Amino acid sequence: MNKLDQLKKITIVVSDTGEFEDIKKYHPTDATTNPSLILAAASKPDYQFLIEEAVTYGNKHGKTKQEKLTLAMDKVFVNFGLEILKIIPGRVSTEVDARLSFDVEGSIEKARQLIALYEAAGIDRKRILIKLASTWEGIKAAEQLEKEHIHCNMTLLFSLAQAIGCAEAHATLISPFVGRILDWFKKSEGKDSYPPEKDPGVISVTQIYTYYKKMGYKTQIMGASFRNTDEILEIAGCDLLTIAPKLLEELQNAQGDVPRKLSPEAAKNVEVQKIHMDEKTFRWMLCNDAMASDKLYEGIRNFGKDIVKLEQLLSGRM
Repeated sequence: MNKLDQLKKITIVVSDTGEFEDIKKYHPTDATTNPSLILAAASKPDYQFLIEEAVTYGNKHGKTKQEKLTLAMDKVFVNFGLEILKIIPGRVSTEVDARLSFDVEGSIEKARQLIALYEAAGIDRKRILIKLASTWEGIKAAEQLEKEHIHCNMTLLFSLAQAIGCAEAHATLISPFVGRILDWFKKSEGKDSYPPEKDPGVISVTQIYTYYKKMGYKTQIMGASFRNTDEILEIAGCDLLTIAPKLLEELQNAQGDVPRKLSPEAAKNVEVQKIHMDEKTFRWMLCNDAMASDKLYEGIRNFGKDIVKLEQLLSGRM
């Protein structure tokens, strides 16, 4: 049995791509998208029908130029999600505009609009995860959305403070970015690599996993943004792992045992101090974590840039 098949026995494997053929190839349970992945896919000939349909939708239902573009943008994200849902048995994650990362009401309204588009297409909201940046405002938006049975995937998560805030808001899922944490420490400490067990991203996810299982939180943990398969295998047993096609292929072609590294039973035996998370504590802990602050705001900026590029692509066709 290859390593990917073994991993699937202890962890839910999620495909981190907007490319349908890659999703079909590796048979993941769920799939995640983000503005960067959608932008990359949107420029390819195979996906032009989804772009054209979104442009037609925006032109038909919008009144002003800006309203038409906004509707077309929402429809592009949903169109990709709808196609992915034809392939996978589980859920697809669709991201709220990164420029709303500090806007509670704006994030809530955008999430409702995306869910309404999915439901109009006959999709139950249980199969959709709305992705929100793990800012304090994103967490507050998720808290309200979860009360409306709109399930949230908290992204751009790099610290325990963010993870605790999300769990206390009863978010469905968090996505700690393992590889981006590694990137920061490699640059900061001038290292080319770390042994898998000392990888800073692996250590961060292990800490979050242990805290969650010890405290009995229901929020699931989905490791994301991996740089190599060693990182993935070092947190085997995590609730979910979202993996890019290149690394899925490496795992599928690799042989050898895949031992479970994370388990609820082991976590419950670890001594952990409970931290109450309010806004002041959250902001202070995030302020004191240079890596988490840097990577959170960098991630928001970069997703925001790709949103603008996607808007320009659509605007040119409207």
